[in-house]
Amino acid sequence: MTIPKRPRGRQPGTVSFASTLYLSPILDLLLARVPPSLQPEIRLGLQEALVNAVKHGNQLDPNKTIVVRFSTTRETYEWSISDQGTTHPSCCCQDDSGLPEDTSECGRGMFILHQIFDRVQWDSQRRELQLCKQVKPSHRWIA
Repeated sequence: MTIPKRPRGRQPGTVSFASTLYLSPILDLLLARVPPSLQPEIRLGLQEALVNAVKHGNQLDPNKTIVVRFSTTRETYEWSISDQGTTHPSCCCQDDSGLPEDTSECGRGMFILHQIFDRVQWDSQRRELQLCKQVKPSHRWIA
């Protein structure tokens, strides 16, 4: 795992790590600039996105890497999550109109992401999931 020093200010950051489901230290770093009041919800969303990248993208292959780029502006928090998978995630492109059927094998994670983040975009060419959370300036908090 490659983790830069704790980010400060508005500088973008990048974290890369071997496919693993041990995500706690990675999530801690990715949430370092998020106000404590928003952390539980965003943590859930980021964990879901990272688990999807590890399990469905990289097929739990520890030789493959997940890369997360993250940045903040005055009113947004953004994360771009890339994996090294080779197959197209069939559930990743469904809309956010509602929960999938009870018998559906996938789609719940994307539903959760659409509930938490203001923008959820999958770029199949780059194998990158882009997540954006907009906040009011009064919610800004930078460690």
